[in-house]
Amino acid sequence: MSNRNLVLIFEQYQRARLGFVQAVSDLAVRQQNIELLAKGGALELLKPLLSDPCIQIQQCASIALGRLVHHDVAIAEQVIDQGFIPIILTSIFNGNKYQKKAGLFVIRSICKNNVNCAYQVINAGGLQALIGCLEDFESSVKEAAAWGIGYIARHSKSLAQTCVESGAVPLLLLCLQEPEISLKQITTSALADIAKHGLELAQSVVDAGAIPYFVKNLSNTDEKLKKQILAALSSCAKHSLDIAEAVVEAEIFPTVLLHLAHPCPGVRRNAACLVRDIVKQSLELTQLVVNTGGIGALMEVLYQNDSGGAKMPTIVALGFISAHSEHLAMSVLGCKVIVILAEILETSTDDSLLAATTWTIGQIGKHSADHSQAVAAANIFPRLVALHESDKSSDDLKYKCKNTLKLCLQKCLLVDALEPLLYSAPSQILKYVLGQYSKLLPQDPKARRLFVTTGGLKKVQLLDAKPGTTLFEYITVINSCFPEEIVRYYSPGYPESLLDKVEQYSPQMMTVLRENNQNENEAQTDMLHMVDQNSTDEEDDMKNFPE
Repeated sequence: MSNRNLVLIFEQYQRARLGFVQAVSDLAVRQQNIELLAKGGALELLKPLLSDPCIQIQQCASIALGRLVHHDVAIAEQVIDQGFIPIILTSIFNGNKYQKKAGLFVIRSICKNNVNCAYQVINAGGLQALIGCLEDFESSVKEAAAWGIGYIARHSKSLAQTCVESGAVPLLLLCLQEPEISLKQITTSALADIAKHGLELAQSVVDAGAIPYFVKNLSNTDEKLKKQILAALSSCAKHSLDIAEAVVEAEIFPTVLLHLAHPCPGVRRNAACLVRDIVKQSLELTQLVVNTGGIGALMEVLYQNDSGGAKMPTIVALGFISAHSEHLAMSVLGCKVIVILAEILETSTDDSLLAATTWTIGQIGKHSADHSQAVAAANIFPRLVALHESDKSSDDLKYKCKNTLKLCLQKCLLVDALEPLLYSAPSQILKYVLGQYSKLLPQDPKARRLFVTTGGLKKVQLLDAKPGTTLFEYITVINSCFPEEIVRYYSPGYPESLLDKVEQYSPQMMTVLRENNQNENEAQTDMLHMVDQNSTDEEDDMKNFPE
C-alpha cells in the first residue's frame, strides 16, 4: 500500500470524526433530540474526541457536549460523574481562543443547571479557570468567562460570596470598561447576579466602583445593555439606604423616569424596579423622585396595556410612595390612581398582581378619613371581601386583603361604605366595621336612625361574641347608643317571648262589661236628677213673678 493510500485512510478517519461531532452538535440544538442522543451513547463517543489531535474536532466535540448539558440536568450530572471536567479544563488552560470558548461553554452549561453542579465545577477548579479567562486578550473569551461566573453567582448567596472571594469583581469591572457591547451586557449581568443576594455582596460591587460605570453606560443606545444596567442598579439599591443614596447621587434621575416609557418591555420593567427599590428606602429619596415627576411617569406605565411585567413594580412603587406620608398619598390620589387600581382588582386574575394592588390600596387609605373615603368611593371594599373569601385566592392575597381592609376601615367615616360590609364581611373583618360604627353612632343621630331602619342593629344582635373580646366590646358600645326597648326588640327570641306572653295572658272581659253597665246606670240617674232640679227651679221663679 502506498503512502498516499495510508494518508487517505487517516484523512477519511479524521473527516468521519469531524462529521460525527458536527452532526451531534447540530442535532443537540433541538430539545427533542437530546434523549435519543443520550440513549445512543453520545457522551461515551464524545469523551475521547475532547482530546482529539485535531483542534477542530476538539472544539466541535466541546460544543456538542455543551449543548447536550445545556438541555438536561441529568446529562450534566453524568458529565460530572464520568470525569469530563478535567478534560475540559485542560483545553481551557492550554488551548487557543476557540478551544477556550468551547470549553467555557461546557462549564457554564454545567453550572447553569443547579447549585450542586456549580459546586462540583468549583471543586474541580472551574472557577479559577473562569477568573483566569477574564484576563484573556480576546473579548469573546472574557465574555464566555463572565457568563460562567454569572451562572455560578445567581444560584445562591454562598456561591456569589465564593466568586467575590476569588477576586472576580475587579476583573468583571475591567471587562465592563471594554468597548464591546456584548461583553458589557454579560459583565453587567454577572455583577447584578452577585449584588442581588445581600447587602455585603452589593457593597462589594459598590466599593469596587461599579456605579459610575453603570450610570455611564445607561446612556448607551443598546436595549439589552440598558436592561442589564437598570437591573444591576436595582440589585444594589434595594439592600440599604446608603447604597440607594449612592445610586441617586450618580444623577440617574430623570433619565430612569424617561426609561419608563422606553419601547423595550424589559427596559420599562427594570426601570420601574429601580424606582421601586429607591422610593422604599426613605422619605427624602421618595420626595426627590416625586419632585422630578416620578408619580406621573409611573402613572403612564399603568395607562398602557403593558405586557412586559412593568405594571407590578410600578404599583408597588406607588404603594411605597404613598406609605411615607399623607401628603404623598394625596398626591398619588390626585392622579386618579385609585380608579386604575380598582379596575385591576375587578379584571385581573393574576394572584401576585392582585396582592400587590391590594397592598398599595392599603398604603393609600391608611392615613386619614379623606384617604379612606377615596378608597371607599371606588367601591373597593366589597371586592376585597370577595377576594378574601375566594377559594382561588392564595394565603398571601387573603392576608393582604384582610390587612388592607383593617387599615382603611379604621379611618373610614362613610356610613354608606360601611353598611354593605355588615352583611357580607366575615367576623375577622366585621369587627373593624363595628369599630367604626362604635365611633360614629354616639355622635350622629341620623346615623343611628339609619342603622336601625336598614337592619344594622338587628344584624348586630345576631352576632355571637364572647365576653372580653374586641367584638363584644364594640357590640356593647353600639347597643348603648339606643334605648333599651329598641335593643330588646331586635334581640333574638324577642318575638317568641311576646307570643308567649299572649298565650299566658288571661282576658278580664266580664269585669269590664259590668263596670261599663254600672257607669251607664249612674250616668242615667245623674241625668234624671239634673232634669228634676231644673223643674223645681222654674216653679220657684213663677212664684216670685205673679201675673
